[in-house]
Amino acid sequence: MTLDRRDFLKCGAALPFVFGSLKGTPMTVNEPKYLALHRSGELRKRAAALAEHLSACRLCPRECRADRRHGQKGRCNAPDRVRISSAFPHFGEEEPLVGRGGSGTIFFSHCGLLCIYCQNWEISHAGSGHLISNRELAAVMMRLQQQGCANINLVTPTHFLPGIVTAIDLAAGRGLKLPMVYNTGGYEKVDILRLLDGVIDIYMPDYKYNDAEIAAKYSPGAADYPQQARAALLEMHRQVGKLKINAGLAVSGLLIRHLVLPGGLAGTPGFVRFVAEKLGKDTYVNIMAQYRPCHQANQYPDINRGITTKEFRTAMDAARAAGLHNFL
Repeated sequence: MTLDRRDFLKCGAALPFVFGSLKGTPMTVNEPKYLALHRSGELRKRAAALAEHLSACRLCPRECRADRRHGQKGRCNAPDRVRISSAFPHFGEEEPLVGRGGSGTIFFSHCGLLCIYCQNWEISHAGSGHLISNRELAAVMMRLQQQGCANINLVTPTHFLPGIVTAIDLAAGRGLKLPMVYNTGGYEKVDILRLLDGVIDIYMPDYKYNDAEIAAKYSPGAADYPQQARAALLEMHRQVGKLKINAGLAVSGLLIRHLVLPGGLAGTPGFVRFVAEKLGKDTYVNIMAQYRPCHQANQYPDINRGITTKEFRTAMDAARAAGLHNFL
């Protein structure tokens, strides 16, 4: 039997812009920290510091050094200007992110990790989407707040961070007050994450692989993924701590996603031991059962199938054996 849980993105299908008219009242318990950074002018300085990396791009661990300011494109193939695929209230995320009005999800085009089995490859690999100015991105954030979304959910944002942080600063000046979610594949640099301290309320990284050879094979060239992802998790946890939920809504903290791969290739036992020992057994983790072969997965027999019920149960048993107990 093959499991397919929370399957909201169809294989190879890019989402259109969606700006509906959903009604709702977003609830924020504490003021997001980025508002204080906006008022002090620090948020603008952070955006400028991130922009310095564009001339010889070092925003992600690839450190391709492409001069994106002058049209060069690195491994992610992204321009310097922000490109997004879609923006809409998303009801398929983890329950504490959704609330009554959905998670205000913005899908950014391109990706620095480029997994060969990506279920959304037209966006991440092919770069399907629309170029957008920083002011327009700020307007998108405001529209999502007006629609009653519980948060602003930045999906695969790393390579566009200078523009995103600028847009947050602009939106904060217009009344944005929703928690900011950093939804990432987990392939992040600690020095870049430090520039996001106080900007991001909720970190939601993936942890994809616990083995360097497997990482290099299925996310080509990313042999340092386990090392970079572990360091990133520690920094994210330092900044925001355990996931805090108020009246059913996440307001701050760390939530880790772990996609179970066929044949145990994701290395779940090593991942859950790391989490339990270094981040705490009360860390919120989503062990995900929705893998299915997409994009180029048919060229790799080991991953050219969905996972079985037994494989998912084995992963959950490993998580429980490690002492984890907050599952989403």
